[in-house]
Amino acid sequence: MSSVPSSPAVPAIRCQGLVKHYADVAAVDGVNLAIETGECFGLLGPNGAGKTTTIEILEGLTLPDAGDVEVLGMRWGRGHSAGDHALRERLGIQLQETQLADKLTVEETVRLFRSFYRNSHTVDEVLTLVELEEKRKAWVAKLSGGQKQRLAVACALVSRPELLFLDEPTTGLDPQSRRQLWEVISRFRAEGGTVVLTTHYMEEAERLCDRVAIMDHGKVIALDSTRRLIASLGAEHVVEFALADGAGGAPDAAELAALPGVRSVRPATDRTALTVTEVHRSVPALMVLLERRGAELSMLATHHATLEDVFVALTGRQLRDE
Repeated sequence: MSSVPSSPAVPAIRCQGLVKHYADVAAVDGVNLAIETGECFGLLGPNGAGKTTTIEILEGLTLPDAGDVEVLGMRWGRGHSAGDHALRERLGIQLQETQLADKLTVEETVRLFRSFYRNSHTVDEVLTLVELEEKRKAWVAKLSGGQKQRLAVACALVSRPELLFLDEPTTGLDPQSRRQLWEVISRFRAEGGTVVLTTHYMEEAERLCDRVAIMDHGKVIALDSTRRLIASLGAEHVVEFALADGAGGAPDAAELAALPGVRSVRPATDRTALTVTEVHRSVPALMVLLERRGAELSMLATHHATLEDVFVALTGRQLRDE
């Protein structure tokens, strides 16, 4: 599917001290990244965290105010150099909002993008990659949201890229369309391609990414494998509960922290989250404490710890707050 990747000795992407301001806002504020050849690397964070600006700088679409960028061992020039053109031949880019011509068919759209490159897949090959063979004669305007996203990825894959950029590739898609697009990405990875994607879906990052950089307010606040980031919480489970109004007294943080198996307590406006090592011990102990306090539950839920919990632990906010 992809060309022979660059030497593993050279990172696919290396950037240092990236800064980008819009008026008085630092959209990107000192970002350092090293992305290895062959990995799927995720930029995770809420809207406004700086993910799209960062990826646009890496793609050569936006000039940074400061910092240094290397992509596949090359540096971006002024946009019209022979080096820039040669580098773009090796990249596949799916923008956050890809505007395709409604009155072109799927096949015509792929042929158009194919004409931009010297080395490319055939139309049949790329439609097979994204499973759009049966829609080749359909107008773009008649495609579903998931089909349009797969067509946008097809246009990014047509050049047989070594490095694939995907900016929020599954936003707004139904679960089936999201899984179909995940399979396309996984097949590209299996052929040795490198992927950089932005997302605010925790499940997507956990499913696809070897490593994740969590961004907030233009900065990278954590970077590691998803497994290690979740393990940094110190427990595998989260218990969330809320109390009914006017029923008894709420336990304080010290009482909750003293419950068996509880590693941390995170109070919020509408609920309290406990990071726990042993749900079967912590929940019964919590119920006893609430009964002693005369408090009544309005909500109780448990789940395995996720990257969402990592973000909340780091920032005190939900990932989708913004």
